[in-house]
Amino acid sequence: MKLLGNWKVILLLACIALSIIAISPRSQDGVAIRGVEKGSAADLAGIEGPAKNTRPLGYELITSVDGQRVGSVSEYYDLIERYKVNDTLSIKTSETSYFVTVEPRLNITVTGNLVEETYTEVEEQEVNGTLANVTITKTRTVNETIEEVLGVADIGLGVSEAAQNNIKKGLDLQGGVRVLLQPKEETTPDVLDRVKESLEQRLNAFGLNDVIIRISSDLSGNKFVLVEIAGLQQEEISELIASQGKFEAKILNQTAFTGGEDITYVCRSADCSGIDPQQGCGVSGGETICSFFFTISLSPQAAQQQADLTKTLDVVSGGTSDSYLSEPIELYLDDQLVDTLQIGASLRGRPVTDIQISGSGSGSTREQAIQDSLQNMRQLQAILETGSLPVELEIVKIDTLSPVLGKEFLRNALLTGLVAILAVGIVLFGRYRKLSIALPVIITNLAEIVILLGVAAVLGTNLDLAAIAGIIIVVGTGVDHLIIISDEVLRKGSYEKSSKQKIKEAFFVIFAAFFTTIVAMLPLWFAGAGILRGFATTTIYGIAIGVLITRPAFAAMVEYWVK
Repeated sequence: MKLLGNWKVILLLACIALSIIAISPRSQDGVAIRGVEKGSAADLAGIEGPAKNTRPLGYELITSVDGQRVGSVSEYYDLIERYKVNDTLSIKTSETSYFVTVEPRLNITVTGNLVEETYTEVEEQEVNGTLANVTITKTRTVNETIEEVLGVADIGLGVSEAAQNNIKKGLDLQGGVRVLLQPKEETTPDVLDRVKESLEQRLNAFGLNDVIIRISSDLSGNKFVLVEIAGLQQEEISELIASQGKFEAKILNQTAFTGGEDITYVCRSADCSGIDPQQGCGVSGGETICSFFFTISLSPQAAQQQADLTKTLDVVSGGTSDSYLSEPIELYLDDQLVDTLQIGASLRGRPVTDIQISGSGSGSTREQAIQDSLQNMRQLQAILETGSLPVELEIVKIDTLSPVLGKEFLRNALLTGLVAILAVGIVLFGRYRKLSIALPVIITNLAEIVILLGVAAVLGTNLDLAAIAGIIIVVGTGVDHLIIISDEVLRKGSYEKSSKQKIKEAFFVIFAAFFTTIVAMLPLWFAGAGILRGFATTTIYGIAIGVLITRPAFAAMVEYWVK
C-alpha cells in the first residue's frame, strides 16, 4: 500500500486513466460522414459535414439506408448506386434521419456516334426485257442521336469507415493526398495566410472539411504550403489546389468581370448546372467531348461593366431571337483561354446580373467524358466562388497514398512494438535476474505509449508513419533511461543510505539527455518543409512524458520492490 500512496505512482495512474478516457476505445457501426459537396442532394437535404477539428468519434455516422444496415464504405456505395432519378431514400444517422431525393443532374444529348443503318429503296430495273419496280435493301452510316436522363449515384457525401477511437490517423495509415506547394515569388506572412484561407474555401466547396493546411518552411528559410487531405484520393483536388484560379471574362480584350468579389452566386443545383442539354456530348477526333454549363449572378458593378463593354457592339445574324453580338466573351483561367461564348443580342448594353458559363471535358468513352466534364465544372465553380489566390503556386511534390498498406503497417507496427517490449523485459530479466526490474520496465513502457496516445488524441495530432517512428524512438530512449535508473539503484553499497542520491544522479543524466534530444529534434521541425514535424512532435512529447511522469514512477517502483 505504501507504493500506491506514492504521489509519483498516483500521478502515473491518473495520467493513464485520463489518457484512456481521451482515446475512448469503442466499437461503432456504420460509416462516418467526412464531407458534403455544396449543391448536392445531400446538402439540399440538410446533411452537414463535420466542423473543423472534429474528433474522429464526433463524426456523424450513417447507420442505415432505407432500413438496410450500412456496415462499411463498400456497402454504403453498393446501396446508393441502386437509386435512380427522383428516387427518395431515407438515411438514418447516429443523430437523426434525412430524406434525400436523387435529382436529374445530367440531361445528356449524345450526337456524332456513327452507326450502320439499314433501309430500303424502290428502283426501276429491267427484268426479262420489261421495266419493273424492285425493292432493294441498302445500308448507310448515319449520326446517331440519343436522348437520356441520368441520375447521380453519388449524392454528394464523402464517407469513411467509422472510427474506433479518438486517435486521428494520418495519410500513411488511412490514405489520402499530400500536396506540397511553393510560391513562385517572394511573399509575406500575410499573403501566405490569405493563400491558406482561400485554399480552405476551395476545399470546403468540394465538401472537404477535414483537411490540414499549414504554412511551413525548410532549413533554408524557403516558404511552403502543405495540404493534407486524409481518407481521399481525388486527382482533381491536386489540380484545384495548385491552380492560382485567376478567372477573367473578357470582351474586346477588356475585363468584363473576374472570379470572387464580382460573383455573388454560383449555381450548383440540378436545374441550372450539369451537362449542357443543348450541346450534349459528341465524338471528335476519336474522343468524346461533353459540354457543361452553370449559371452565375454578377454584382451590380460587374453587370454594369459588362453592359458598358457591349453597348457599342453590332448585332449580327439578323434581328431574330438567335442573333448575337459581333464580339464574343472569352473566358480565361490563369491566362489560358478555356472557352469562347457568343453574347445574345438582347444583352447589348444591358446590366444583366444572371449569365451562363459553359465549358467541356473529354474522354475515350462517354462515361469518362461526362466525369471529366463534371470535374472541370466543379473546379471552375469553386474558383469562381473563392476567387484567385494572392500568389501563383507551383507543385513541389504530390503524394497519393493508399489506405490498404496503412492498415497492414499499423497492424504490424503494433505487433512489433509489443514483441519488442516483451523482448526488452526478457533481456533485462536475464541481465538483473530480478522480476522486480523487468516487470516495471514493461509496465512503464506500455504506460508511456498509452499516455502519449492520449496526449495525441487531446491535441488532435495525426498519427502517421513519422509519428510512429517517433514513438519507437521514445520507447528506445525510455529503455535506456530505465536501465540507467536500474543500474544506479542496484549499484553496490548501502542501499538505505544511498538510494535517493543514486536516483538523483541517474536523473541528472536523464535530464541532460532529454534537453539534448529536444535540441536535436528542433531542426527536424522544419526539415522537409514540415513533413517530418510529426516525428519531432511525437518524440518531444514522448520524452517529456517519460521524464516528468513515467520515469519518476518507475524509480519509485524499483526502489520499493528492490527494497
